[in-house]
Amino acid sequence: MEELKRHGYQVSPGLIYPTLHSLEKYGYLKRENRVTGGKVRKYYAPTQRGLEMLEEAKRKIKELVEEVMR
Repeated sequence: MEELKRHGYQVSPGLIYPTLHSLEKYGYLKRENRVTGGKVRKYYAPTQRGLEMLEEAKRKIKELVEEVMR
């Protein structure tokens, strides 16, 4: 959320956490639980499928931007 805020987006945990759970459910992210300071923290990383989807999304965004900028 901090990184998104730095780019001008204001999002709440009510948006972020369900999104992360959905991405994990569909195999785009994997989660690792770590105990830090007595609390369980969730760390997410992209799966191979997630990286492939990201590349496809980048390609589509680039195509759209190029069309808008013509």
